[in-house]
Amino acid sequence: MAKAREVKGLADGAAPAREVTLVVITGHSGAGKSEAIAAFEDGGYFCVDNLPPRMIGSLGELFRHEGSGVERAAVVSDVRGGDYFDDLLQVLDDLEADGLKPTVLFLEADEETLVDRYKETRRRHPLAPEGRIVDGIRAERALLAPLRERADVVMDTGDLTGGMLRRRIAEDMLDHHATGKMALTLLTFGFKNGPPHDADLTLDVRFLPNPHYVDVLRPLTGLDKRVRDYVEAGTQAGEFYGRLLPLLDFLVPAYVAEGKSHLTIAIGCTGGRHRSITVADRIRRELEGRDDVVVHTKHRDAEVDLKGAGVPRRRQSDL
Repeated sequence: MAKAREVKGLADGAAPAREVTLVVITGHSGAGKSEAIAAFEDGGYFCVDNLPPRMIGSLGELFRHEGSGVERAAVVSDVRGGDYFDDLLQVLDDLEADGLKPTVLFLEADEETLVDRYKETRRRHPLAPEGRIVDGIRAERALLAPLRERADVVMDTGDLTGGMLRRRIAEDMLDHHATGKMALTLLTFGFKNGPPHDADLTLDVRFLPNPHYVDVLRPLTGLDKRVRDYVEAGTQAGEFYGRLLPLLDFLVPAYVAEGKSHLTIAIGCTGGRHRSITVADRIRRELEGRDDVVVHTKHRDAEVDLKGAGVPRRRQSDL
């Protein structure tokens, strides 16, 4: 259908359809879709909230019209659309068939987080307007499962404030669309604070020498040369890098060729301050010169106090 339309347009002397970047934001109610659309708006996107799926296709055609002036657009479509929401998967297939390949951003959070957010805001869940919030959350999770599988980017917002989510979208997605490169995030963490939920690959580097037990190194992080020298002393780190870096040289272009827009590599040690950061920085220096990725590094637990306190719980109302 897309080819026939293009041939007809050329035969009539009309210009081919303009290229438009389209992001469709969906996911769990309470997971931060309002903050997400705000981030795209701040990034210069034309944005529409709560758009019924069938209108997305019409909007896409309008954007591609020669006189439109819109080059980047983001829309939110979710269960607030009622029965119309069931059409979203088909609409995405139709858009792709017509040559307008949308990027689907799916936002999610665990059940406890979503319940807390609804309790703080005192809002009703769209799938449980007169019932228990948890029932609405569970029904929505089942309804959205096929869309989550279809999504290009899945973000867990459970530990993110609104500001943190906006910054993550700006770093991971806006940079990607601006450059056409895959966004690669190196996320360090401490296993004692729990692993991240949104990692595509996870590396456990707790086998390396631990600077935590050296008094002068304990207050530092893996970005300090003294910590790096300690972690990378001996043969283990060298042998590890000798196997890991060639593997990444194979995997990264394979993911790019597959069309993946974002890849998160999580690197974990016990506390998330020393070994994981050292390794992430080594990977960053290896990959940041590539012309097919944009590399970002995030140190989730680097600021956790040295007494072993867990990651501070985010205020759920911030989303």
